[in-house]
Amino acid sequence: MSHTINAALVGYGFAGQTFHAPFLATTPGLTLRWVVSRDAAKVQAALPGTRVGTLEQVLADDSLDLVVIATPNDTHAPIAREALLAGKHVVIDKPFALDLAEAKALVELAEKQQRLLSIFHNRRWDGDFLTVRRLLAEGALGQVAQFESH
Repeated sequence: MSHTINAALVGYGFAGQTFHAPFLATTPGLTLRWVVSRDAAKVQAALPGTRVGTLEQVLADDSLDLVVIATPNDTHAPIAREALLAGKHVVIDKPFALDLAEAKALVELAEKQQRLLSIFHNRRWDGDFLTVRRLLAEGALGQVAQFESH
């Protein structure tokens, strides 16, 4: 990859610390430049050299390509909207939006802004999920009437 994707992580709670920050900090071609968090010391202890700031600072940074959102569910869509309007590509931790109308509005805005918009599903490629998916595709489980997973 010839271009490094400069990223910001908005939210440094459980999902931000456990799933997003490690991925952003260690994946070739991605550079974690900013974290939006109320606990700058915690971020600096885990990610030395990463800037900690506000959403406004992140969105004003023209060097950023991507905003990853790992905040409380009811803030996903409003933050994604701001990021898209600021010209950033966006990855949103699940759930994508609180309702269908909110989700459709984000998709339309991403298309209008010509930016990528994606949902992060952290369990999608785990072995157990892939096995269940394969068994369903093979018909090995018969007609599934209901499924619940934790």
